[in-house]
Amino acid sequence: MLNKFNLVVQNISPNLRKILGNMSWLMAERILRMIIGFFVLAWTARYLGAAQFGLLNYAIAFYWIFSMIAPLGLGQIVLRDLVSEPFRKDEILGTAFFLSLGSGIIHFLLSTGIIFLLQPQDKLSCILVVIISAGLIVQPFYTPGAWFESQLQSKYSVWASNVAVVIMAVVKIVLIQMKAPLIAFAWAFLAEMVVIAIGYCLIYQARGYKIQAWRMNWSRAKSMLKVSWPLIFSTLAIVLYLRIDQIMLGQLADNKSLGIYSVAVRLSEFWGFIATAIVRSVSPSIIEAKKISENLYYEKIQKTCNLLSLIVFCLAIPMTFLSTPLVVLLFGQEYAAAGPVLSIHIWSSLFVFFGYAKEVWIATEELTVFALAASCVGAVTNILLNFLLIPKYQAVGASIATVISYGIADYVMCLIYPKTRKFALVMSNAIGLGFIKDIKSRFG
Repeated sequence: MLNKFNLVVQNISPNLRKILGNMSWLMAERILRMIIGFFVLAWTARYLGAAQFGLLNYAIAFYWIFSMIAPLGLGQIVLRDLVSEPFRKDEILGTAFFLSLGSGIIHFLLSTGIIFLLQPQDKLSCILVVIISAGLIVQPFYTPGAWFESQLQSKYSVWASNVAVVIMAVVKIVLIQMKAPLIAFAWAFLAEMVVIAIGYCLIYQARGYKIQAWRMNWSRAKSMLKVSWPLIFSTLAIVLYLRIDQIMLGQLADNKSLGIYSVAVRLSEFWGFIATAIVRSVSPSIIEAKKISENLYYEKIQKTCNLLSLIVFCLAIPMTFLSTPLVVLLFGQEYAAAGPVLSIHIWSSLFVFFGYAKEVWIATEELTVFALAASCVGAVTNILLNFLLIPKYQAVGASIATVISYGIADYVMCLIYPKTRKFALVMSNAIGLGFIKDIKSRFG
């Protein structure tokens, strides 16, 4: 058995070893985040109580909406350009940084303006949103991470993130022990982002690269934005149907319902690190495969989606039946109502996981206008369903709306549009347990 294992390891190509190594670093980061995050999140939720925890998550949801729009949809485009033209990294990274920084400042002002319009009498909500939304100005300093990702060297980003996670976990525990007010946890959220950004920049410099060498190229900026502009609006639509449920719960229900829903969403979304690590690690090889062969390109995409589908089924099936005991164990009896919400919401992971792979495919195929249309349909569907379901079913209604709208945006729309049916077939094969064929072909 050991000899067979050694033989398999020896037969792994250098590129695959690099991918697996990169993936393992990303997994290690997220596993550490998950372990520490579960512990600290549960402790924080118990300490704050459902109402205050809901209010904190209302402010965080506000931030997340703008944090997804502020990068201007440049993520996969920057990665694509770095893979294709690594010798122009200073120009690519510099252009992306300055575009994102300008956008971050504008969106910070926009987010603070909107919360004062929505909640003019609720000073605490306004203060929380202002503090947390300051992270929009910090976010562009994560740009060095794009270079490490393009070179399959995510271990450096992991080092920065893990140090921040550990430091801020200790800070949050201290805050709980000191019986700190709610506003202190908002400052902790912002501080974690600052520590990560500092870590990224320091490691980038330590590796011999120079942030001072980054330069803005207006011609490249125009070409980037020409491709990414539909992704900007697409991302806005995606964020709306990712986070609008929490905003609408805060407006249509109460903070306690939002706190219960937030616990379910956090537990459901915790597992997204697996999909992120896999897709971020294989995306450079998928982009390269497109240049070699269309068959190889789709073969890699299919295997990626098969793996993602297998992981979702392994998570969602047991979670459907064990959600309530898990929630009570981690968060206490006060949050027991989050169990049924989690058992429904967890199935949105199937479309979320596929969505990560679809982002790479969309950017490579330059079908950004379709992404915009699909996301808009998903956003409108989610908003309408939330209006219908939240008043009567509250958190459970929001979770039902989420699963349906995700499925329409990420799967049904691909079936409808002729140019995307090929990717719809990939998802269909994966949903239809196509991963079993992979296992049989590899070990049969």
